[in-house]
Amino acid sequence: MISILLICILLSLTGCGNGAISNQGTAQPSTSSEKEVQELSIMLDWYPNAVHSFLYTAQKNGYFTEQGLQVNIQMPAETNDALKLVATGKIDLALSYQPQVLMARGENIPVKSIAAIVRHPLNHLMVPAGGKVKSPKDLVGANVGYSSIPLYEAMVHTMIKNDGGDSQNVNMIDVGYDLIPSIATSKVDAIMGGFINHEQLILAKQGHPMVSLNPTEYGVPDYYELVLVASDQGLKEKPELLAKFVTAIREGQQNVHQHPDQALSVLFEHEDQTSPLDKEIETKSLQMLLPLMDAKDQPFGYQAPESWENVNQWLMNNKLLPNAVNANDAFINL
Repeated sequence: MISILLICILLSLTGCGNGAISNQGTAQPSTSSEKEVQELSIMLDWYPNAVHSFLYTAQKNGYFTEQGLQVNIQMPAETNDALKLVATGKIDLALSYQPQVLMARGENIPVKSIAAIVRHPLNHLMVPAGGKVKSPKDLVGANVGYSSIPLYEAMVHTMIKNDGGDSQNVNMIDVGYDLIPSIATSKVDAIMGGFINHEQLILAKQGHPMVSLNPTEYGVPDYYELVLVASDQGLKEKPELLAKFVTAIREGQQNVHQHPDQALSVLFEHEDQTSPLDKEIETKSLQMLLPLMDAKDQPFGYQAPESWENVNQWLMNNKLLPNAVNANDAFINL
């Protein structure tokens, strides 16, 4: 009978005692440098759509696995929950918005952006094409629908004032999530809170073409629409894991840029049945998003300090921060 010692020696020589599984499911011999797979969770800002293609591509192509990560991608039950869940350690990462991160820190919620995903505003002031409103000052005395967020009110007032109009002489109407029907039925003259890669595309498809007025052309700072957020505690406890995550999504975004059709196919594998996707809309959306996500000569996700300072100052000027915030405390480049 072969001794137990001899069996152990044979196993160690063949490498069968600690095999790793590749993305294709084939057993591979492990090496001493391999580490245990680490889990990370990320909460989306909304249901899966074109802007999230980089995540699903990174997952599908094994970029997370290559970094030793197993990533759990979650949808939010409420869009306002993500930052608090990150802050309390219930999830590791979340997609949120640059102004919201600064406002959260103003409320002593310890979160920090670690990557800029969409580098420019998607939220534009929208008015019917061919209508009476040509620029923000034309909204004086008009009705503007917005989606319940004080930030959007401040954006409208800034745009009208910067355009030479009386920013106080506009009727702001909280329409909640009914942005599309409110403008389609002419209950309001304009909407703020709709995205150019979503609401504007849907309205056009429904026969209601819109003109979008970019807030950055009328006094609103050029903010990061979507950012990747971690907690201060998470950054202290697992900075290497978060840096690996950023490395993986950079590969994911590069692949999306090179193969957008494949990326959309992967996205549709994760379609939420309660929020079905329109292939035409998502295709156009991704075409719009890719240049807005491009950091040019910097790596995907890079954040400019001056962007955070400019947005921070604008929020303070518009009394949207309950407490003073140091802009440098709100972000970090990994």
